[in-house]
Amino acid sequence: AARPDWTLPGLSGLAKMAAPSTHPNCEDFSEFQELLRVMRTLDDRIVHELNTTVPTASFEGKVDASQTCKELYESLTEAHVSRERLIKSCIAQTSNVVKNLQEERKTSLEDIALLKKLRKEQTKLKLMQSELNVEEVVNDRSWKVFNERCRTHYKPPKSE
Repeated sequence: AARPDWTLPGLSGLAKMAAPSTHPNCEDFSEFQELLRVMRTLDDRIVHELNTTVPTASFEGKVDASQTCKELYESLTEAHVSRERLIKSCIAQTSNVVKNLQEERKTSLEDIALLKKLRKEQTKLKLMQSELNVEEVVNDRSWKVFNERCRTHYKPPKSE
């Protein structure tokens, strides 16, 4: 069955949003959150994406649902991997900053500015770690929706 042209731009456009092209700025937490928000666009729009690309029974023959589901599966997988990589990378960077500040603090117990900086970095680290939990919820929701609509059209490869 021929596939309508309108399905490709939606999926490929959203897939591009899933992977950032530059190195993340882990220093600024609001920038980090904004990058994650943009990277979660595919997950946020998955219901709309499936409704416009995977046919209901009455339109079954007009769209290649298995190919559409396969592409969406690949896009979701790529998005989830790249977001997890981003979050873990920023956690590692911020952990190092905290560790260095803690070492510095041992020799400068009276330095209030250093203590404030340490507290700020520790708070940012906790917020970044909580993003891993948010990520798990977002991913679970997306896979649930994907499986509800695509299970009859596409069987993803088994995980290693």
